[in-house]
Amino acid sequence: MSAKTRDPKRDPRDEAASEPAGEAAIISPPPRVSRHIQPLGPRVLVRVVRSPDRSESGLFLPAGAKDTHAEALLGEVIEVARTMPKAGPVLDDDDDDEAADLGANVSGIPVGAQVLFPKDQGLAVPWDDSLRLLEVRHVLALVETITQDELQ
Repeated sequence: MSAKTRDPKRDPRDEAASEPAGEAAIISPPPRVSRHIQPLGPRVLVRVVRSPDRSESGLFLPAGAKDTHAEALLGEVIEVARTMPKAGPVLDDDDDDEAADLGANVSGIPVGAQVLFPKDQGLAVPWDDSLRLLEVRHVLALVETITQDELQ
């Protein structure tokens, strides 16, 4: 069997691995990463809640029409500025009854709250367009959703 003849039982990846590094190198995909943003100072991390594409009457609203008329955006607070956690005993995996001390919330806005803020405020996070880092002073209001049943 010559060098040019290919054996159908052999895996082509084995051939590429046995070749010198300069000729053909297998490039593996970059590892997946996860990022955690911890706001500092009086700031919160907000995920912008997108408005529906249809009006209450059923008309389709293009993205440009919605954005030009909106003066404020609705967002959900997903992380807040915190104090440094207190140094304490290291928790084992078996300690399920004790929660890890993340530090006290210094922003004054609870995690999970829905807030209203001006659309031109906040710093967009480069890798996720729906996230904004927002100063607490730019939060206009806390929004509470009340269902029709709760009103009666």
